[in-house]
Amino acid sequence: MSDGGLVFRERPAAGAPEGLLVLHHGRGTDEGDLLTLGEVLDPKHRLTVVTPRGPLQLPGSPGFHWYLVPQVGTPDPETFAAAFAQLSALHDELWRRTGIAPARTILGGFSMGAVMSYSLGLAPDRPRPAGIMAFSGFIPTVAGWHADLTTRQGLPVYVAHGRQDQVISVEFARQAQTTLAGGGLQVEYAEYDGGHRIDPRGLPSAQAWLERTLPS
Repeated sequence: MSDGGLVFRERPAAGAPEGLLVLHHGRGTDEGDLLTLGEVLDPKHRLTVVTPRGPLQLPGSPGFHWYLVPQVGTPDPETFAAAFAQLSALHDELWRRTGIAPARTILGGFSMGAVMSYSLGLAPDRPRPAGIMAFSGFIPTVAGWHADLTTRQGLPVYVAHGRQDQVISVEFARQAQTTLAGGGLQVEYAEYDGGHRIDPRGLPSAQAWLERTLPS
């Protein structure tokens, strides 16, 4: 599917949707990558699940990307800003079309997709979501963007990261926990022994967090 901008896939709720779960994929994959995660997190199909495709294709690199990576932790400002604008438009259109409010929306993702979830969920000029799920990502440092924690007091955030992650160091997750908790957000933090992946051992706690954050 496409709203005229980003391509995305959508798994509808079984009945009247109780919320919206938008999952942003990692580097070099596509909109189909996190559909299975949506099924695991929402096995009862309470929610509408949407998985957008990143806007960038790079020569010699498979799949799609959200931005260029000159350095881990610091996205390229131009491509980051373009992805931010396109995702903003998609989220706005989803809220308009589905009638589901930002306050009933979870923004989640893996790796580069977690970065975009932080970026859209914490930006001062974007609506406050119900919560953020960040698997193996980081809060970015990038010109033209900053996190507005003063308007996100009490916002639930789920952070999970592998201690042996050699792509994005676990120190980024630890710093995110410190920053967000220090800013008054409600952080549930999980570390596990493993590398750069979503560890299945942590999914029961992620599912439980989602059900608490978007209760029936």
